[in-house]
Amino acid sequence: MFSPPSLLQRYPREALLFLVASFINASGSAFMWPLNTLYVHTVLQRSMTEAGFALMLQSLAGIIGQFIGGSLFHRLGAKRLIVGALLLQGCIQLAIPFSQSWTIYLALMIGLGFTFNLSSPAIQAFIGFRWKEQRRELFNIVYVSNNLGMAIGTSLAGVVAAFSFQLTFLLNSASTLLFALFFFIFMKHISHKELVGDSAAQAEKRSGKETLQLLYRYQLYLFMALGAGFIFFSTTVWNTGVAPYLTGLGMPLAAYSWLWTINGIIIFAGQPVTTQIKRLLKQSLSAQLVTSAVLYGAGFGFMLLFHNSYVAFIFGMIITTFGEMLISPTIPTFITEKTGETAPFYLGVVGGITALGRLLGPLAMGYMYDHGGVAPTLLLATVVSFTSVLLCLMHASLHRATRGSASH
Repeated sequence: MFSPPSLLQRYPREALLFLVASFINASGSAFMWPLNTLYVHTVLQRSMTEAGFALMLQSLAGIIGQFIGGSLFHRLGAKRLIVGALLLQGCIQLAIPFSQSWTIYLALMIGLGFTFNLSSPAIQAFIGFRWKEQRRELFNIVYVSNNLGMAIGTSLAGVVAAFSFQLTFLLNSASTLLFALFFFIFMKHISHKELVGDSAAQAEKRSGKETLQLLYRYQLYLFMALGAGFIFFSTTVWNTGVAPYLTGLGMPLAAYSWLWTINGIIIFAGQPVTTQIKRLLKQSLSAQLVTSAVLYGAGFGFMLLFHNSYVAFIFGMIITTFGEMLISPTIPTFITEKTGETAPFYLGVVGGITALGRLLGPLAMGYMYDHGGVAPTLLLATVVSFTSVLLCLMHASLHRATRGSASH
């Protein structure tokens, strides 16, 4: 499905260039995030609690960045917003290894969370606007290639960090700055009007009242965003429930890492299965969201019932990974197909709401694990995932597909 000849024939050259640039950027980004906590603990000599606090501040800044990034897309223009945010992000990454002050490090992490998420809805909107006819496939390919890049980057990060922590941050910064340079050159002759269409001028002048009116159209985004947020809340059980449980049983850390290796393998090798699922669902995006939530609930439920066996966690990871493969490309596809020139705004809103799940999940899961072990955390993940099914069904009821239609 993703063989080089197939890609070269099916997609425009500029789309292929974007995929390569995005893959390189994802690989570079993975040099930093798995080592953040370790850097804080070993280099800055701070506690694990303080490391968690830094990540929480970064997540909070990211939520704000999502909202602002979506709102500024038309005011600044896609090129200025994406290139500017990436440049700021790259400079912050470059400064981190040279900072020995805890206060400065916290400020840089807040800035990093903000700038990373500032560009996120803009880049998703760019894909949706630039390649309208092929955005469904491209959102999926970007998702798969970025995961592959992150798997490669993560595996190399430990090797590089063994030589120098500073080098991992420098490589991370270099990949971000190269991505900024790519967008600067790539969009040199693409005007904002050409990208968005005739409605660009009107969108640039949108007032605060008109922005509130967009928020009032809750049926477009709210139940989908809450459903996804509940799912992302549940997925934090891997770090704050499963990881300490396995190590507490005396298993090596490699046993936990192997679960994420399986995740990467399934994302790449399981694409034909996901394609067949989408065909069975008649390409309905709403049905894909519901199925994703069901798979997450089933995966966590399976682990809850059989958590005394390591094999249960392997099967749980496989099941939930298929859920991930359905939801991750579906959200930006739905937003860009249904909301037209307001897509960047809604991408930012949905991104901010779903990020709340990732922010609150570790706190709730950590509390449940401390007061009862792995079973309560898996129970919470299962219940919340099945609650997401209800939210996604509410979303689907508002966007019923006409028979034979490929939209929802």
